[in-house]
Amino acid sequence: MKNFAVKTAYAILTLFGVVTAIFILFNVLPGDPTKMMLGQTQTQEQVEQLRHKYGFDQPTHQQYLYYLNDLSILSLHSKDENDYTYIGDKSVSYLSLFEMETSQFVLKFPYLRQSFQKQNKPVTAIIQETLPNTAILAITAITIALIIGMTLGMISALNENRAIDKGIQVISTFGMSLPSFFSAILFAWIFGFVLEKYTNLNMTGNLYELDDFGEERQLVLKNLILPAFVLGIRPLAVVIQLMRNSVLEELSKDYVRTARAKGLKINYILRKHVFKNALNPVVTAISGWFASMLAGAVFVEYIFGWNGLGKEIVDALNTLDLPVIMGAVLVISSIFIMINILVDVIYRILDPKVI
Repeated sequence: MKNFAVKTAYAILTLFGVVTAIFILFNVLPGDPTKMMLGQTQTQEQVEQLRHKYGFDQPTHQQYLYYLNDLSILSLHSKDENDYTYIGDKSVSYLSLFEMETSQFVLKFPYLRQSFQKQNKPVTAIIQETLPNTAILAITAITIALIIGMTLGMISALNENRAIDKGIQVISTFGMSLPSFFSAILFAWIFGFVLEKYTNLNMTGNLYELDDFGEERQLVLKNLILPAFVLGIRPLAVVIQLMRNSVLEELSKDYVRTARAKGLKINYILRKHVFKNALNPVVTAISGWFASMLAGAVFVEYIFGWNGLGKEIVDALNTLDLPVIMGAVLVISSIFIMINILVDVIYRILDPKVI
């Protein structure tokens, strides 16, 4: 429990560092955010009003404190409607804990601000719309990688140095060396264009699409196949290698030889002991890959036209929609940190000796 508390404290410090890095990175970029929001027809008066409304007319350190206050669950807000910290102007639900003469402490969800380009749409709403699609894509990809990877890794280990083992190793090496953006273009062209009449797959598409009348949304699962498989290629190759090496290491240990000497069948030993003990390195790799998939899905989503967080980040970069970029990066970083904590818990379940 103590170790878990220490890691949680480290996670909070890491998240604080990420928040600081995000703020510094996007505040040194050239360009005036207010002009990005207003477009080319703005007047100087409009620019000044918007700069005051969003706190851009304040010193950098003051803007940083505003940013921390927006992201904090417990935050201090002004009662003055003309003050940036006035919470009534923010699209966020809150609970007032106690009030003072000119300000109040509130309990709220983190406020990720509003998009510059999408008619001041809250960044939280944009992420809520796109993150589930990315999560579905990542979960499907990692499931494919786990099922196929652990199976092929086990087969490869049990047939060490045979033709089937060498064939699987060639496939694994090729998969690890294939960049996601290249494999996405290649698979989209081959299976979504050249062989489309046989595969019935689309080069681009989303999980839900409008019908021919543009009225009802229809679930189109086939659009998930290509992006999920492409996104899962590299973790699949890694799982094959890790599972093979881990199983071979377990098979060489004394407890396996002892079990065989007692007359236990190899299938029983594999199922009850070897498989479970070989999972630790696989869990480590998969946790890292799953978290990185949320960021690595950028290329895959954009090429396949998948309406996920990755594609949203690319669109935001093209239009310099800084709040969307900052919010998306912060959410991905938070998920990465939470997954690392979850992995520690899984470790304790798989191997209680892990401290």
